[in-house]
Amino acid sequence: MDTKIILVYCLCDDYLKSINHREDRQVRLSDAEVMTIALVAALEFGGNFAQSLRFLSSHGYLSYRISRSRYSRRLHRIRDHFLVLFLHLGEVWKALDEEGVYLLDTFPIAVCDNIRISRCRIYQDEAFRGYQASKKRFFYGLKIHLMVTRDGAPVEFFLTPGSTGDVTGLEHFDFDLPFDSLIIGDKAYNNYEIEDLLAQVGLDLEPVRKKNSTRPAEPALRFLQSFYRKAVETAGSMIERLLPKSIHATSQAGFELKVVLFVLASSINHIPLP
Repeated sequence: MDTKIILVYCLCDDYLKSINHREDRQVRLSDAEVMTIALVAALEFGGNFAQSLRFLSSHGYLSYRISRSRYSRRLHRIRDHFLVLFLHLGEVWKALDEEGVYLLDTFPIAVCDNIRISRCRIYQDEAFRGYQASKKRFFYGLKIHLMVTRDGAPVEFFLTPGSTGDVTGLEHFDFDLPFDSLIIGDKAYNNYEIEDLLAQVGLDLEPVRKKNSTRPAEPALRFLQSFYRKAVETAGSMIERLLPKSIHATSQAGFELKVVLFVLASSINHIPLP
């Protein structure tokens, strides 16, 4: 755990230095330490910032003990840096990926149990009620749309209300991938128009075909699809293992920030430790 904490701090500190990030001279806790507290919370404490702050302070990792309220304000001021750091790591995983195979999937993040929907203050709209076909259950919250490498390292993601369909989410991916990349998804990603548009820029989108598809897949491609699908399911499982039973948050911004931290933490877990 010590090695991972040092790795997270060095990663955050190097990133902030690379963008010439400046802090107020009066701060006694650096922004790199603020980011480290949040990421260690996602990696080790189920997203509980207070536990992470208490642990790092008591073990001498922090230069200054900050109050919880002050920490929350500092954290939200730099929240955009977590997304940028995720994108930088994604570029690293794409550069290291020699096969050029990327996988698409979604999975739900529930904000509360169905019985508590009427009392939920974070989200209050029917658009956040979604259906998880694999488990044959409804949930209320967000949906993560995820793109990963063959090894399961996330390179792109975004959040939508739970009712957003996978094929609708397909339109919002950036597809900033190397030329001649192969993109594999399940049956929900069948969209011939997007496939044709991607083909024009040298990207091959090959979702699992439905029985009535006018573009049936070759047997060799069907084998690759079934083989590679396990990687994206593993990536989703790695993020779900970091998630607590329920994510504690008091606002939409706080809830979504914690989800971002869990996805970024999953990406950091792919960095080999010495």
